Amino acid sequence: MTIQLSGIHHLTAVTAKAKENLDFYTQVLGMRLVKKTVNQDDTSAYHLFYGDGVATPGSDITFFDWPAKREIRGTNSVVRTAFRVNGAETINWWQKHLTEKGVSVESPREIDGRLSLPFDDPEGQRLILVDDGGAGSGVPWDKSPVPPEHQIRGLGPITLSVSRLANTDAFLTHVMNMTPIREYEYPYSAGKIVHVYSMGDGGVHAELHVVEETGARHFLGAGGVHHVAFRTPDYAGLSEWKRITDEAGIGTSGEVERYYFRSLYFREPNGILFEIATDIPGFSADEPMEHLGEKLSLPPFLEDRRAEIESRLKAI
Repeated sequence: MTIQLSGIHHLTAVTAKAKENLDFYTQVLGMRLVKKTVNQDDTSAYHLFYGDGVATPGSDITFFDWPAKREIRGTNSVVRTAFRVNGAETINWWQKHLTEKGVSVESPREIDGRLSLPFDDPEGQRLILVDDGGAGSGVPWDKSPVPPEHQIRGLGPITLSVSRLANTDAFLTHVMNMTPIREYEYPYSAGKIVHVYSMGDGGVHAELHVVEETGARHFLGAGGVHHVAFRTPDYAGLSEWKRITDEAGIGTSGEVERYYFRSLYFREPNGILFEIATDIPGFSADEPMEHLGEKLSLPPFLEDRRAEIESRLKAI
């Protein structure tokens, strides 16, 4: 049987305002800070992970805290990150809630057959809430300011803009074993079509949406997305993906130990950075579930540098 990815693992974006980012994602969006750590390749920067109540793989949006200017939007980039919520009543609750919090939010509308609510975070990160009809995982956080029935359940589809669809299509289908399942009209550009690719057993949590657009080149910055990660359950699965990418002639990072998961990084043909990450061991590897995110966590290979690292981080 051909190995399959099981969905989105996490998405990593960029913030230039870590304290404001923390406030927005925990107090406005009601997500749990499930890990406060550092970028392992740049320990002067926080790496903040927000997820559901038990840090379920597939629920995390993460941020590198870099002193960057705003991104310059363009193609060959991630252009929209979806969060799953349950039901039309919840979508309507979120429209009222976000408006009361001063967030510029569009009216609810049907996109790809699902009631959806597009909005931006304070730095211009393009987000959207999508009604998943209760499908897929999602565990409420008991300390969230958002009522349990309205909480974000996890990541939904991630939308990419690429300048050459044929190249990405071949890569997704022949290398990453995704399945094209439908198309719909892109709501942000007249005449453009979004192509939907499904992973594993499918579902809104296991879809990648791709639109072909020509135009300006994307430059990463605050409010932009650094990479998107896909799920594989264990280390054996990751090793198999390393074999598959090697046989396809794809240059990769090799397996990288991130302590909370193990990763493989590579770029799809239009240059967007992809990661495949394991579900194990998870964020409770170094602190109890009930206290996730309450202090700065460092993997063992950085622990002897704790004093130096902490001295370079600003308080949030």
